[in-house]
Amino acid sequence: MTLANSHTAGKRSERLEARITPMQKSLFKKAAELEGRTLSDFIVQAASEAALRTVQAYQAIRLTAEEQEAFVETLLDPPAPGSRLREAASRYKKTME
Repeated sequence: MTLANSHTAGKRSERLEARITPMQKSLFKKAAELEGRTLSDFIVQAASEAALRTVQAYQAIRLTAEEQEAFVETLLDPPAPGSRLREAASRYKKTME
């Protein structure tokens, strides 16, 4: 089951209406027929997949070129551990011995 399917797997109790052109309806019907699905199922599946792509695109971390460079530099040459981190590492080692 795809991620989009997981959102449509539950009981369908909500309605959604949209005004479309005759050309759009004809296109959607043709696509649904080619996949052997009902028009309603095709529309719901296509809208779910598009919505998931949109949400995922906006949840991605976006960095400017300057931020990307700073991030990579920090990964390649990390700062020395501070006193709190050294103390925590020491406590961890004692606990694990």
